[in-house]
Amino acid sequence: MAKIENGAFSTNLITSGTVITGDITCDSDMRIDGVLAGNLTAKGKIVIGKTGNVKGEINCQNCDIEGKVEGKLSIKDLLSLRATAKFIGDIVATKLAIEPGAIFTGTCKMNGEKDASVEKK
Repeated sequence: MAKIENGAFSTNLITSGTVITGDITCDSDMRIDGVLAGNLTAKGKIVIGKTGNVKGEINCQNCDIEGKVEGKLSIKDLLSLRATAKFIGDIVATKLAIEPGAIFTGTCKMNGEKDASVEKK
């Protein structure tokens, strides 16, 4: 979360019923319960709620998906696909958690430190 002047934390919110076409960039966390057709870049955590629907690229530190996402995900740390998630596309992440019931169609590349230490035979 991004700290604001009074010590509180800020989270951007796209509520259910809101439709945005275009790219979004933010320095804090973001929660989407509406629809986004475009790319989303955040320095913090992104949460796609159960009613959220994103079509585009997502780049962030951490991401929780409960709704629908179609596109490419580039997650620096942890991606969590919750039981209600429906994801179609490509994932690049350091850590991945998929709950039973989640739908994932696409490819995944883990880019953690373990890749460098794997011995080839």
